[in-house]
Amino acid sequence: MPLPPAPARRAALLSPEAYDVTAQPGRTPQPAASEAVESAAAPRAPARKTAARAALQAVPTTAQATEPQRTAGRSRSEPVAAPAPAPTPATARSTPPGRKTARTAATPTAAAAPASRTSGSTKRARPSGPSKLFVLDTNVLLHDPTSLFRFEEHDIFLPMIVLEELDGHKKGMTEVARNGRQTSRTLDALAGVHGADIAHGLKLDSTGQRAAGGHLFFQTAPLDYSLPTSLPQGKADNQILGVVEALRKLHAPREVVLVSKDINMRVKARALGLNAEDYQNDKTLEDGDLLYSGVLALPPDFWVKSGKNVESWQSGVHTYYRIGGPIVPQLMINQFAYFEAPGEPSLFARVSEIREKTAVLQTLKDYGSAKHAVWGVTTRNREQNYAMNLLMDPEIDFVTLTGTAGTGKTLLALAAGLTQVLDDRRYTEIIMTRATVSVGEDIGFLPGTEEEKMGPWMGALDDNLEFLAKGDGGNAGEWGRAATNELIRSRIKIKSMNFMRGRTFLNKYVIIDEAQNLTPKQMKTLITRAGPGTKIICMGNLAQIDTPYLTEGSSGLTYAVDRFKGWPHSGHITLARGERSRLADFASEVL
Repeated sequence: MPLPPAPARRAALLSPEAYDVTAQPGRTPQPAASEAVESAAAPRAPARKTAARAALQAVPTTAQATEPQRTAGRSRSEPVAAPAPAPTPATARSTPPGRKTARTAATPTAAAAPASRTSGSTKRARPSGPSKLFVLDTNVLLHDPTSLFRFEEHDIFLPMIVLEELDGHKKGMTEVARNGRQTSRTLDALAGVHGADIAHGLKLDSTGQRAAGGHLFFQTAPLDYSLPTSLPQGKADNQILGVVEALRKLHAPREVVLVSKDINMRVKARALGLNAEDYQNDKTLEDGDLLYSGVLALPPDFWVKSGKNVESWQSGVHTYYRIGGPIVPQLMINQFAYFEAPGEPSLFARVSEIREKTAVLQTLKDYGSAKHAVWGVTTRNREQNYAMNLLMDPEIDFVTLTGTAGTGKTLLALAAGLTQVLDDRRYTEIIMTRATVSVGEDIGFLPGTEEEKMGPWMGALDDNLEFLAKGDGGNAGEWGRAATNELIRSRIKIKSMNFMRGRTFLNKYVIIDEAQNLTPKQMKTLITRAGPGTKIICMGNLAQIDTPYLTEGSSGLTYAVDRFKGWPHSGHITLARGERSRLADFASEVL
């Protein structure tokens, strides 16, 4: 029989059963996690049972039949509605095929028994084992407004101090203020759904977010907790820690986890014996070494195994090879493949087509020779040649270049851009921008127009243009070099990222420098400015991230590389060798 309705929107301390998703209407009944707590009005009698526990005793026989299986996986004994036989050994929690695990670093409980859990609204199959209660810190909501829907079947609890801090960050035009306002609108939408009851928790999937199957709970009354006297009680972080401590005692043995982006907050929580984790959903990759490099080395026995079945033909200046075998599933469109072995003919190619069991490799143009120089620049290593092939291909609309300092990212992009703007007339002009994040202390406001303000940030542009103008001018003399510089400058526009919203670039060659300092949202804002005939090049060094709270795994550049891999009109190359100077190369290795 369904649970009796709770008083709507009542500001009273909720019982543990209210936070137990298995006791919610429409879900499979399950024993309560602990006894009901005292009401804010009057203490309860010791033998009194809550309405939720009374309803559990009256569940149908089919639900009682599964009680021994659920009891078997608990880490400690709990009161149940009916006597259970001897417990069976607990099995490890498993995730069904085709379903991702929760994107936090949470570790499943050691004694989580399999149990079929379904949502009352959509009847989705849920992973086996008890759900967790995640307490979100304010910085998680300010970092990702959609974090409320990233915990799948688990429940979320928001302390009252978090709502207060959200209210304090809603003013302004910064990214943090926008995220705070978006979070407030999301909470208002969840609470405004017809039939929503804060006393029983707000269904996270009620606004169309089908990936979230848990409930959202708010702190509606003070909680009883005690923290060490060394922690100031008035500080917001310590109040959140107190809420986590109270919920842990209130819902034992259910796992209560604090999720925070603040490292010190997590350290204090662990010092108090509380579960605390970082918010992991914003990370594209757990390890930067797993980032797609854009290059694949063919095995040494490639020609021996695949030579008899390879088809080859000539079309224009390129030679094409159709290959098969076990190497095909490892390939992606516009990925570069090379074969080098002593005594064997070398192959440097790009994947131009992939079918079910075959792939077509297209040979590359050698930009390392002087006759194929681009604006006087010749490539010096294999990866630079790969990058130049992507930059000069009109069918490639989006190129990402990563690499350490001195690998030639900016020089290659500028040389290819000047050739296609001034010589080929493929694009009308070059637009260059970058993230204005200081390495050290800010020097204050800069005078002048938008382009003059961006001047100090574009030192790399000036250095490379000086080199390119010198190489192209030859012995034209001082007047010739000045005229070349003036012509180049007239086709390069320096823009600030702050004014990109709403713009559309038509037939432009856009260079985004220092892209490792961009967030995924900023990266999306810039890439979606591209109109017909526009090419965008993102460059950066993931080892030199200056933006606070960004890591190699959560950078916008990593996000773009991972999401665009395999698209027929994009390409990526990781430049490995530095070509700036022997001093710069040695410093990159030892410092």
